[in-house]
Amino acid sequence: MGKDKAELLQGTLDLLVLKTVDTMGPLHGWAIAKRIEQIAQELLELKYGTLYPALMRLELNGWISSEWGISENNRRARFYSITKQGRKRLTLEAENWEQMAAFITRVLDSNR
Repeated sequence: MGKDKAELLQGTLDLLVLKTVDTMGPLHGWAIAKRIEQIAQELLELKYGTLYPALMRLELNGWISSEWGISENNRRARFYSITKQGRKRLTLEAENWEQMAAFITRVLDSNR
């Protein structure tokens, strides 16, 4: 059960990161985390030890790319962008998430 739970969380984080860089354009890791937390309105806090392995995994899968640049506070940072493959993956993951959310809603509603 632990492995399934981790995969679900991993996939959800992948979806959030892909959507964020698709919407906002190239961002460094800290900015990605802050944007997701801002949208979540304090319902989610991203641990940087979780985000950076996710960014590495997404890049290894070819769904994001990165390049070095200078952040808004004049520090060297790696900026992440979504790739064409990443956009395809984002579409697929969003559809899967919407189907799962609809299924869970049906189950919850049927038990009332």
